[in-house]
This record gives sequence, C-alpha cells and structure tokens, in this order.
Amino acid sequence: MENQKSNEAFEFTYSAKEQAEVKRIREKYCPKHIEEPSKLEQLRRLDASVTEKGTIVSLAVGILSTLVMGVGMCMCMVWDMYLYGIIVGILGIIGVAAAYPIYNAVIKKQREKLAPEIIRLTDELMK
Repeated sequence: MENQKSNEAFEFTYSAKEQAEVKRIREKYCPKHIEEPSKLEQLRRLDASVTEKGTIVSLAVGILSTLVMGVGMCMCMVWDMYLYGIIVGILGIIGVAAAYPIYNAVIKKQREKLAPEIIRLTDELMK
C-alpha cells in the first residue's frame, strides 16, 4: 500500500504559451557558453557596424557644432560681442551642416573596408 502511494503523483503541464515564457525566464539564468556566432549573426553585426561608426561621428560633430553655435549666440545676445559672435555662430552652422556629409563619407569608407568580409560571408550563406 505504501509503495502504491509513492507512485501516485500529480502532474501538470503548461500550455505552449506558458512553456515559452518558462523557457525565456530559464535562459536568463542559465550560464552562457562561449560560442562562436553563426555566419548570419556575423553578417548582421558587420552590417550594423557600418552605420554605427558613421552615426557616432556625425552625432559628435553635430552636437559640438550646435554648442559652438550657441556660444556665438551668447556672444551676440549676452556679451555684446557682435562681430565675434556672428563669426563663431557661422562656424557652428557650418559644422552642423557638415554632419550629414561626414556621416555619408564615414559610411562609404566603412563599406569599402568591410565589403570583402561581407561578400565572403554572403557567398558562404547563399551556397
């Protein structure tokens, strides 16, 4: 009789949606093994890195130029240094206007640099 009670166990199975949630939570806590990324993942990373560098450089140029333009405005409006303020403001405007062409130039350079590797990976994936 005692042996029979130990075999009687309550079992409950979760729905597919709940199973997916359980799996997603479990993956957060399982140790990650160092694996080499797949070829498709490498291709995605390379493709993203092309625009990433251009974005960072153009944002830095644009933000700094905006600050320079703001200093020029302060020179005109607060410090009564009109001539110098206009010159500094124009330099800031030129920098802001140059941010997008700089972005395009950096992307073009990065594409030329990474093109052989991307073409090699796409050839391997398309076979």
